[in-house]
Amino acid sequence: MSLMEAVTTGLASDNGLFMPERIDEFNPDFFKRIYRMTFQDISYEVAKKFFGDEIPFDVLKNLVNDTLNFDCPLVQVDPQVYSLELFHGPTLAFKDVGGRFMARLLAYFLRGFEKEVNVLVATSGDTGSAVANGFYKVPGIKVYVLYPKGLVSDIQEKQFTTLGHNITALEIDGTFDDCQRLVKSAFLDKQLTESMVLTSANSINVARFLPQAFYYFNAYARLRETGNVDDVVISVPSGNFGNLTAGLFAKFMGLPVKRFVAANNENDIVYNYLKTGNYAPRASVSTIANAMDVGDPSNFARILALYDHSHEYITHDVVGYRYSDAEIRETMKQVFDQNNYMLDPHGAVGYRALKADLKDGEAGIFLETAHPAKFTETVENVLGKGTVTLPGKLAEFMKGEKKSVPLSIDFDDFKNFLLKK
Repeated sequence: MSLMEAVTTGLASDNGLFMPERIDEFNPDFFKRIYRMTFQDISYEVAKKFFGDEIPFDVLKNLVNDTLNFDCPLVQVDPQVYSLELFHGPTLAFKDVGGRFMARLLAYFLRGFEKEVNVLVATSGDTGSAVANGFYKVPGIKVYVLYPKGLVSDIQEKQFTTLGHNITALEIDGTFDDCQRLVKSAFLDKQLTESMVLTSANSINVARFLPQAFYYFNAYARLRETGNVDDVVISVPSGNFGNLTAGLFAKFMGLPVKRFVAANNENDIVYNYLKTGNYAPRASVSTIANAMDVGDPSNFARILALYDHSHEYITHDVVGYRYSDAEIRETMKQVFDQNNYMLDPHGAVGYRALKADLKDGEAGIFLETAHPAKFTETVENVLGKGTVTLPGKLAEFMKGEKKSVPLSIDFDDFKNFLLKK
């Protein structure tokens, strides 16, 4: 199957996820000079490995540069730990890269395409805003964002419910897992797929999760600038596991990472797998790190495929930790008081897991995946009122009027809604 088919289809007909046929490695010399390259230049070289067979290099370079009109700095939090701040994009969350890149890639593939394309995306918080803003006003594309009622922050909700135009927010009376199930079910419904063109913008789509590998190469480059490149450990706050999967792809491409830390909240399905070898999905529970509230992470299937379903092989590269809401709050408070660094709840999970796992002589990076202001109420409940300054981008969203369509978790309700569009 071609890249274009995988991107425009989103999900395989058997409900499986698409994977690249091969993973091309970089020459080791690339990593010796990577620190002299910009985030944009690094990302272009990585994109060529993923997409270069089907997209002209000049087009691909424009796609990358148009997507990455911001930087992701590395900030030292304590002597052994660095934060890679991934919240400098349009919606102040790490999924901006995948959302914007996919929107532009899909628009390239669909040039001259006469039928309207319908993008379905389930979100536990940040995916919806990144995808909605990435596809906002893109001609020929409609986006339907499914989100769990009452389980995303006010700011997250405003970022995709106030746009209008080609963006429709569907407020589902259930959990993220229910939203994800509805999206997957739509792709398997013959009546829907024959009557309308469907694709997904969740990390189940290869064009959404693969660009997140850019972050890991940039993290290594910025760490190498400090001269601290031996025994690198990277901690990833993990929900649907698209971000960690992208990091593991980077490792398979030769990125010198000693191991990855899968940092979980109380939705600890993968944590339990790493400990026991038993993968047992269950209903998700609500936490203050809501973007990680996933009970059956789709991308874990990709990790299993990448490692030939070998528990031993996976646990050689990935270790897991899990934390309660109380422990997340404790970490946010401690790091702010001791290091004057403000964590959002997801970054706090990543930081705490990294600190628990780091050994002497290792350098650690945790991914700070969203700006703390996206969770103002939670952060200020921990750190004190008036602590968080709302960036201008978020303040503008808060002025907008919420517009959403309430739906049940029943698939027929969702199907009938789409058929009427």
